[in-house]
Amino acid sequence: MTQTHRVGIIGCGGIANGKHLPSLKKLANVQLVAFCDIIEERAQKAASEYGAEGATVYTDYRELLKDGSIEVIHVCTPNDSHAEIAIAALESDKHVMCEKPMAKTAADAKRMMETAERTGKKLTIGYNNRFRPDSQHLKKVCEDGDLGHIYYAKAHAIRRRAVPTWGVFLDGEKQGGGPLIDIGTHALDLTLWMMDNYKPKVVLGTAYHELSKKENAANAWGPWDPAKFTVEDSAFGMIVMENGATIMLESSWALNSLDIDEAKCSLSGTEAGADMKGGLRINGEQHSRLYTTDVDLKGGGVAFYEGNSENAPDVEMRLWYQAIEQNTDPVVTPKQAYVVSQILEALYESARTGQAVYLNE
Repeated sequence: MTQTHRVGIIGCGGIANGKHLPSLKKLANVQLVAFCDIIEERAQKAASEYGAEGATVYTDYRELLKDGSIEVIHVCTPNDSHAEIAIAALESDKHVMCEKPMAKTAADAKRMMETAERTGKKLTIGYNNRFRPDSQHLKKVCEDGDLGHIYYAKAHAIRRRAVPTWGVFLDGEKQGGGPLIDIGTHALDLTLWMMDNYKPKVVLGTAYHELSKKENAANAWGPWDPAKFTVEDSAFGMIVMENGATIMLESSWALNSLDIDEAKCSLSGTEAGADMKGGLRINGEQHSRLYTTDVDLKGGGVAFYEGNSENAPDVEMRLWYQAIEQNTDPVVTPKQAYVVSQILEALYESARTGQAVYLNE
């Protein structure tokens, strides 16, 4: 008999409607029974479009959490409220999927991780780029040891002009930062996961507020107001791991560059290398000759593909509920996401002070 999960959504804005709700609606074992947003009309709209019959609407997440029949909570709110809501939900005996980044600060991320451990409830973070076909294939390549020891990597999150001008994206107080914490976090998570390396030693970061000062700037989502642009427009960093491996991280919402890539990584190992630029490529040396292989992810013989039309968020949601049902670790574990938050915070601190920041000392 199929288990049915009663689910509550907290935050009914862009990420809920663009990712969580459409994918959850496709799952036969999920009932969307409660919707909460500080703007009641948004919660009502989401409930009418995606909710089960009799779905309830709230403007205070604390009231929603009182419903003991709800088993799983999805937190889709601004970064500064992730920890508060997720911890309250875990304390209310509910499993939690929280959107990325895990939290605004590393300390809050750690509290979330510790609460999940103490309560025994499952917690995962919405790093959906792990579930793309190219990511899944490259992860298998890495696990099989085809690249050897990965000692150098790049995490790519570069937009030429795509500043999100809606909501609270430009609000440093609510978000904790700009492109580094927004899209750089995806690229960093992907890179660490491929390397299976979660022991950072030292970071050096820089952040810039250059193009954000421009009036009437060209932008995919319309010009921004420089007075309200309180976060960086680009940020870069070098991360050295305890085993000596180096990661270069690049992120921007606005940068004069044509070398644009988002949520991608490049890996260099002792046996071969790989990158996701323009498609997945593997490079190396065989029989004293250099080779480059373009990986065909639609040509058959790829176990996870097999003509499957699921997009990355669909796979993410399906595997999340599978982990709950089978009582296994989610694909994105709290500890992994906490390390991402640690590194991001250290990069911001380094950019602010001009000094390298040592971790875990």
